[in-house]
Amino acid sequence: MHIIQKIENEHLRADLPKFRAGDTVKVHTRIIEGEKERIQVFQGVVLRVKKGTTDGSFIVRKVSDGIGVERIFPLHAPSIDRIEVVSEGVVRQSRIFYLRRLKGKAARIKTKNAW
Repeated sequence: MHIIQKIENEHLRADLPKFRAGDTVKVHTRIIEGEKERIQVFQGVVLRVKKGTTDGSFIVRKVSDGIGVERIFPLHAPSIDRIEVVSEGVVRQSRIFYLRRLKGKAARIKTKNAW
């Protein structure tokens, strides 16, 4: 194994749940404001998951006050406290960027429990 791969493997997280595009997740991130530290929750639909070692990331989208908000989270970042999968969605694509142009009821994703 190469030296770079050994160093990357030390920083990988093993406590991440399995999730994919279309799933609704809650991402608990640590926010540091001055000397205080708090946990902030960002809940939304996963648009894309980029697998990889330390360079893996995922995009989560939510609609807040009628405005679409997207955040890109690094998969193995120490600032992520935990990730909860709220519901599993049924989509046929691995990148669901088409949700950006949909509004209202058209932007809903079927859940696995509905089948």
